[in-house]
Formats: sequence, C-alpha cells, structure tokens
Amino acid sequence: MTGAATGIGNLTARALAAAGHTVFASMRDPFGRNVARSRELLDLAVKENIDLRVVELDVQSQQSADDAVRSVLGETGRIDVVVHNAGHLMVGFAEAFTAEEVGHLMDVNVLGMQRVNRAVLPHLRSRGEGLLLYVGSTTSAVLPPFLAPYVASKAAFDALARTTGYEVGRFGVESTIVMPGPFMSGTEHFPNATRAGDGQVTAAYAALEPLVERNEEATAGLFRDGIDADPAAVADEIVRIVDLPRGNRPSRSVVDFTDAGVEQVNEAGDTAQRNYLTRMGFGELLETASKQ
Repeated sequence: MTGAATGIGNLTARALAAAGHTVFASMRDPFGRNVARSRELLDLAVKENIDLRVVELDVQSQQSADDAVRSVLGETGRIDVVVHNAGHLMVGFAEAFTAEEVGHLMDVNVLGMQRVNRAVLPHLRSRGEGLLLYVGSTTSAVLPPFLAPYVASKAAFDALARTTGYEVGRFGVESTIVMPGPFMSGTEHFPNATRAGDGQVTAAYAALEPLVERNEEATAGLFRDGIDADPAAVADEIVRIVDLPRGNRPSRSVVDFTDAGVEQVNEAGDTAQRNYLTRMGFGELLETASKQ
C-alpha cells in the first residue's frame, strides 16, 4: 500500500489488515518524519492482533521502490496485491503553476506508480498472478476547476494504468482502478495541498477569486441531503475487490457520493476502447490470461 501515512491509504491499510490480510503500509521516512504515524499503525497491529507492518517507500525514487519490494519479499516470499495510492494535490490557477511545479506533481502522482510497477511486476509476472489496484479519481472523467495540474496527473495516471493493464494481463496480472469522488473531511488531501507558486500570475486572476472562495461550498452542494461521504467507503470497496475471486474483479469501481455521472462516462469510454482494440485485432489484450 503506497501513501499509507494518512487519508485513504491509511484507512485502507487498516481495513485490509482487519480483514485478515498481511499488509505492508508504506510511507516516506517511517522512522523519522513519519515516526508517529508508523508507530500508530504498529501499535494498532499489536492491540488488534492483526498483521499490519510498515515499510519505507519514497515513490520518487526507483531505488526506494526496489528496496521496498525486496524487503517485503524477504519477509513474506510473495506479493499478491499492490495498492497504488500515493498522491499529492495542487490548487490554483493553471497559468500560475510553473512547469517545474507541474513536473513535480507528475513525478509523484504518475511516475511514482511507474517506479513501483517496475519494482514489483517482475515478481508478479513470474508467478503468473497478482492484482494491481490503482486509487485514481473521478477527476479523470469530470474536470473540476482550479485543480488543473492534479486533474492532468490523474488523467495520466488512469491512462498509464489502463494501458499497462493490457500488457500485464497477458501474464495473469489483474488491474482495477478505484475512482473516489470528493470528500469534504476525513483526509489531509486539501489541507496539505500545494498552492500555485507564481503570485504575480495568481493576482492577475483576481476576478476569479470569488469562484475559488466558494469552490468548497459548491462541492459540498453536490452531495444529496443526509449523505455521509466518509472516505472509509473507499477502503471498504478496496477490501471488497481484493477479496473477490480471481477473474471476478472489476476493471473499474466508482466510489462517488456526488452523482457526477462518472459511471456513464466510463461506460461510454470502455465501450469505445473495447471496439477499437477489437477492430485492431488486439481483443485478447482486454482479457487477463488464465494462470498456467
């Protein structure tokens, strides 16, 4: 589980362990800057008698990803599921982000997943089975304003996950993309968000500031009355998918309490993609190979 220090990753690590799985909750510097968070998970493991462990992983380093996979394999001998959850949020006007800032976000949100896959896929391919479960976002289907770098990174994340899935599926490795919608509480996504670095350009967009100021209120207005949008619902859905028998896992699952219409977007896109690959003569790439 990448990005397990806080938010959905932390909730999911706990939920998977409570469901009886051996879970390696990964985070940067778990015995330094994140020692309190890693200690909390390790104390929970003792208290609840669950198999919840911590491993160091910085998704911005291929060496760190390689070391994390090697460490897990050294302790258990196998990896069955990788949950790609690590990610960061940027908020502001698109023009006000420098190319370097956007590049940094892409490095975390997209290349981080690629590094972990490069570290773990040789093991999964050699076994002819496994699950890559990606925590994407509904923002890859419906585009909220004032989050341009984040939206672009989640779209790239989604596309890379899907196209990787065509290839690794022929080696028996399944792929699922879980798409959470917005949550107004229960995560540190928005509190920890990076703001656009170019203050001069941000000032030039002052006329749009009233829209930014009511963006949170506008998002909250998407939820039906009485709906409790708890990010634990995402963790529960991930546990459900992991526990499904091989060959019965969905390619996508949407956990959205705003009725954004993401399921309809996915259906139309998946139908077009299936038809496109079939016409190319590559229909077999849409199916996961049976374990030999």
